[in-house]
Amino acid sequence: MRDFPLLLGNILWFILGGFAVGLAWWFAAAIMIISIIGIPWARAAFVIGRFSFFPFGYRVVERRALFQRSDIGSGLLGLLGNLIWFVFAGIWLGIAHLMAALLCFLTIIGIPFGLQHMKLAQISLFPIGKTIVPNDAI
Repeated sequence: MRDFPLLLGNILWFILGGFAVGLAWWFAAAIMIISIIGIPWARAAFVIGRFSFFPFGYRVVERRALFQRSDIGSGLLGLLGNLIWFVFAGIWLGIAHLMAALLCFLTIIGIPFGLQHMKLAQISLFPIGKTIVPNDAI
């Protein structure tokens, strides 16, 4: 019964725009894969897309902190990838999610949706080396 608010939030989010946002991220990931050059960023876009469909009950964590070891995305190559992502996509996606969050914050009912846009803005700035986990996983 305690998961009902998360389920309701995810259903409302999905109907009121989460489906479109998730599909947009997956479409962008597919284009990245087709372009060959964008393959390193495609995985991050797929993860963000999945998160965009149902964000309630999940959070963004560093993979290094989660698995207690470094990998290619949490090292120097991940930093370089995040810097490239930030310049070409991250800053614009972050601003878009921040603006959507501010619009959601205008109404009391929209506050939970605004908080989800803030989480999406956070991961869209520097997505490489991060993953999505359930809130109760850590």
